[in-house]
Amino acid sequence: MKAGNDFLQLLAAQPAGGVDKARHLRVLLYGSLSETGRGHGTHRAVLAGLLGHTPETCSAQTLDTLDMRPKARHTLSLGPAKISMTPADIVFMTESTARRRGPAPKFPYSNTLVIQLLDAKGGTLCKREYYSVGGGFIEWKGFQPEHRGRPCHPYSNMLQLGQLLQRRRLPLHELMLANEMAITGLAADRIAQRLDLVLDAMTAAVDRGLKNEGYLPGPIHLHRKGPLMHQRSRRMPRNPSRSLVELCAYAFAAAEENAAGHPVVTAPTCGSAGVLPAVLQVLLHHEHIRRNLLRQALWAAAAVGFICKHNASISGAEVGCQGEIGVASSMAAAFIATAHGHPFAIMENAAETALEHHLGMTCDPVKGYVQIPCIERNAMGAVKAFTAYLIAREGIPEWHVVGLDEAVRAMAITGRDMSTDYKETARSGLARCC
Repeated sequence: MKAGNDFLQLLAAQPAGGVDKARHLRVLLYGSLSETGRGHGTHRAVLAGLLGHTPETCSAQTLDTLDMRPKARHTLSLGPAKISMTPADIVFMTESTARRRGPAPKFPYSNTLVIQLLDAKGGTLCKREYYSVGGGFIEWKGFQPEHRGRPCHPYSNMLQLGQLLQRRRLPLHELMLANEMAITGLAADRIAQRLDLVLDAMTAAVDRGLKNEGYLPGPIHLHRKGPLMHQRSRRMPRNPSRSLVELCAYAFAAAEENAAGHPVVTAPTCGSAGVLPAVLQVLLHHEHIRRNLLRQALWAAAAVGFICKHNASISGAEVGCQGEIGVASSMAAAFIATAHGHPFAIMENAAETALEHHLGMTCDPVKGYVQIPCIERNAMGAVKAFTAYLIAREGIPEWHVVGLDEAVRAMAITGRDMSTDYKETARSGLARCC
């Protein structure tokens, strides 16, 4: 959606008359955007972006009602010019499709989409090559990062972050806030508002998912389980089993909202968008942890996510599901430990334990849809996050041998060695067996 909207802005910035000869628009999807794009709603999202929508403002209803039948026509406004586009103009360049068109192009990122504006003879009037780099971020060929301020407390890994905290005698949330203020130029109260927006969007995804029943879109005909699990949990006696069922119901609810193509928070990705909201729901509504502590916990989760992305990856197309559910579980474990007021060492140990026990996890969505095994994996990631927190809390920090940095390096090595068939392509593993 971001890529489609950016291309729309690119065309709007063309000189007068620059798009007068435009007659056609074509989108080419590569990598897992092609192999599993239908299941991820990629075609629907890019069309919505070209129609002027953005992720921050596009409603679930808009996406649900967008006509994706092959011959459906959508009018794109390019200044005075109008172009009619159909979903058939979005081409899934799977391996077999690309092979028929000649040698496969080389891209710096596996998840690439190319958008072209064509004249009546098929000549290219404007073109941009976009890369999905994970976590909802995009870049493009010739991309120059937006100028931002420099962090006042720079770090590259968990070891450096811990050393900074000791040297500066700062709690983690204050260091992270100082960096955010330096980078963005925003005041502390404005940043707090944005943190609240993130927290509220997470709880909204869970709340919607607990109410929305029926089947998820796609050929699997998978029935939503979140609402049923939540309803049944309320009839259970108050015991550990009920608490686990409630936690799983929350994770299912948010993950099923993602599977339906509805708004979620990439924490760190869409496919893992149920883990952190599930633990947040428990801390907020069951343990009644105060909002300011939840904001502080969100900083800890962000720090873990930054370190994983910087030193390995959060993209299933690059390192498999260990970079999605694994990192989400690690972030969630750090979130829980910080919300409960534990020191940095306990937070790191919780994050490391959660990530360690997702190492090697493949990304093999059945039929290319973010449903099986993805939704249940969100619930398992949330359970592992709580378990990792308890192990760290009840342990002695000095006895913990492996640090988060070592687990992240292991994830990077494992992802590099993993066959491409197990990286979000739906070509092997569970996807092949079902």
